[in-house]
Amino acid sequence: MKINKILSCLLVMVFLAPCFLLAVMPVMAQKQNTVPSNIEEVAREVLVNELMRYLRVAYLNEEIECHSTGELKEIASYYPHYPRQLEDSAGRVVTIYKPLERIVVLNTDVAEAIRVLGANDRIVGITDKITKGTTFFPEMRKKTVVGGWKEIDPESVLQLDADAVFAYGKWPGPEYIEDKLPPAITVIRLDFYKPETLRAEILKLGYLLDEEENASRYINWHDKYVDEIEDKVSGISEDAKPNVFLDKSSEESTKVRKTYTKKSGGISTLCELAGGKNIAAELEAAYPKVDLEWILDQNPEIIVGLSHKGGYKTDDESVMKEEYEGIIELPGFGNITAVEDERVYLIDDSVSFAPGYPIGLAYNAKWFYPEEFEDLDPEVIHQKYVDKFCGIDFDVTKHGVFVYPQVSE
Repeated sequence: MKINKILSCLLVMVFLAPCFLLAVMPVMAQKQNTVPSNIEEVAREVLVNELMRYLRVAYLNEEIECHSTGELKEIASYYPHYPRQLEDSAGRVVTIYKPLERIVVLNTDVAEAIRVLGANDRIVGITDKITKGTTFFPEMRKKTVVGGWKEIDPESVLQLDADAVFAYGKWPGPEYIEDKLPPAITVIRLDFYKPETLRAEILKLGYLLDEEENASRYINWHDKYVDEIEDKVSGISEDAKPNVFLDKSSEESTKVRKTYTKKSGGISTLCELAGGKNIAAELEAAYPKVDLEWILDQNPEIIVGLSHKGGYKTDDESVMKEEYEGIIELPGFGNITAVEDERVYLIDDSVSFAPGYPIGLAYNAKWFYPEEFEDLDPEVIHQKYVDKFCGIDFDVTKHGVFVYPQVSE
């Protein structure tokens, strides 16, 4: 009897072999691409692999996980558009077997990315931080809260009958999400806060959500401004680039300041893309504390501070002004070139990360090279982003506080 099962299994494998080879060869050739170039080829490969796993269990009694015949039938019903498969920002291969219609998002960055792709109506669950976006997320903030971005309530996710949960690549750890949820709920980890990976992640998200056209629409907007800045910066020699100190501190300290190294990505990458040289880039930790004496010795030509107190939620620039004054009035800073030349700036995190980061890039480029980027208008770029991708009625020239001091034209 066992021999008959093995022979049956082998016959099935022989029958499927050509199909398997057709599926796997082109997919392997495009493995390094951001997203698969042929959706049907990926779907065929995944289906074949899932069927082979089932046969190994059914006919060879192997102890491996596999889908039931009913599940395989349902999965096949979505072919050739599904299954879809790719590598997420945590380096894991993620497979989705059907359209993602009910999504839980654990942070504002992925929430913004999904809205950019026009799929925000699929979001059914959010975390508490998103509820604070009264102006930027006026509708999304009303969705069901499933906890905080660091730790969710799994029961709340289950009650929402979610298809997928989107989280950062590293945070929170699997013990807070994957280990608490059933395999039927796919956990997808994409960052959307690093300029160096965001473009690729948008393309991946467009593929996963079947929103490739909207992803291309965003990429066109993104590339128009990022490429323009990159083209000009590429012609500037390293010696001509300004030394920049990136200030992270929000605490009232007169002895040390937190900063960013290249390990932090984000604002450090933004500085580099805009043609600045982060003086703390090579320090050990991602967000180290440095003594004021060290900053004075480095004598940066420009200081850029990252603020969390402005953004869409306020029209009052007094708080950011207070932060600004707190920096320039630090002991000894009056002798720093950046302060002497009045080249100290604050930028809000709402335009420094997530899909809107080209806005922050434009501000930095304008600050670093005012003559070269004389015709670059960050407010125009910002308004186009709001109008095209955010779905909110918001005039950036009249509302919000995104930088301090304001950029003069």
